[in-house]
Amino acid sequence: MNLWQSILEALESLAANKMRSGLTILGIVIGVAAVIAMLAVGTGAQDTITGSISGIGTNLLFVFRSRDDSIRNPKPLTLGDADAIADPFQAPSVEAVAPILDGSATISYGGEMTRATLDGVTPAYFSVRNYTVVEGDYITEEHILGRASVALVGPELADTLFGRHDGITGETIRIEGQPFRVIGVLEAKGGGMMGSQDNVALVPFSTAQTRLLRRSPQDRVDVIFVQAVSADLVSQAANEIADILRTRHRTPIGADDFTVFSQEDFVQTAETITGVLTIFLGGIAGISLLVGGIGIMNIMLVSVTERTREIGLRKALGARKRDILIQFLTESSLLSMIGGLVGILVGWGIATLVEVIAANSGTPFATSIGLDAVLLATIFSAAVGLFFGIYPANRAANLEPVEALRYE
Repeated sequence: MNLWQSILEALESLAANKMRSGLTILGIVIGVAAVIAMLAVGTGAQDTITGSISGIGTNLLFVFRSRDDSIRNPKPLTLGDADAIADPFQAPSVEAVAPILDGSATISYGGEMTRATLDGVTPAYFSVRNYTVVEGDYITEEHILGRASVALVGPELADTLFGRHDGITGETIRIEGQPFRVIGVLEAKGGGMMGSQDNVALVPFSTAQTRLLRRSPQDRVDVIFVQAVSADLVSQAANEIADILRTRHRTPIGADDFTVFSQEDFVQTAETITGVLTIFLGGIAGISLLVGGIGIMNIMLVSVTERTREIGLRKALGARKRDILIQFLTESSLLSMIGGLVGILVGWGIATLVEVIAANSGTPFATSIGLDAVLLATIFSAAVGLFFGIYPANRAANLEPVEALRYE
């Protein structure tokens, strides 16, 4: 018996029990679709998160105060530290430095009131963080020197307060009850590591320092953003920053009271987390594919029982054990392959639906179906059909012709 004849006979056998075959295929469809959809969502989440991190700036380094409880009396980061890092003689690999005060505040306009991120920034902040203004002007040195009551707002905050994010330059908002003139609107950046990057208000560093986000000591800063001269010099810049801060803070070796992270560190961490979640989701979805395989075994065992006399007659007419084995393996493989192909289409549809729902909810999310996911689901579904079809096929092939013909 050749392969083509085996396929035709398998199709005739499956067509003779359409309802039973359809339900068995449905189990495989659900399993494959779940695997495809989960891998697509997981990969899309990874791309979205890493893309968001990459979009916050180029060649970027983050300097934080250490949160290690084993370090006694850690010193805070200060404006003096930022100035030292910006010194080209001490850190030649550093291009720009932007210290910030980071907090939150109640912001209101008219009858609208909301809670948003509030950052005190310097003019260097915009180039370092890759922020652009779509309307109005940037915060300048004049604003810093004059402790001006001006603010830049993100588009999400503007929509909340004004119901729009254009034509609002010159309006007056209140931050913690104090009046501030809006001098511009920031370009939308979407979600970030700590939430939305668009629900934010930026004010001059000196204004935040003296009126909104007071710190002790007064020259303390929360984060220092540092931009390296080039991507190749990021590691060198990190070493220069560490050397400067160790000297200024007089910390012993191995007991740094600060942490220097590169943008690449955040990307790698995010990729590791989302990669684990993707594998976890795919594993859970794979369980449903396993259940579908058990369904194939069940239906093939029923088929062997129903066709015992047919098997006996075939063997009595000269059919070999191999012919019977191939016949039933072909049937189980066809069930899984058909279910796998339909499952791929259904999984693609589910992933597209998730993308549409995310876009309509205001959180754009691009799912990604890779060739590796399609091949994995196809090969796995075929393997399931073969694996769970071996026992029923072997049982049919081992039937004795005389006993099979006498079976009622």
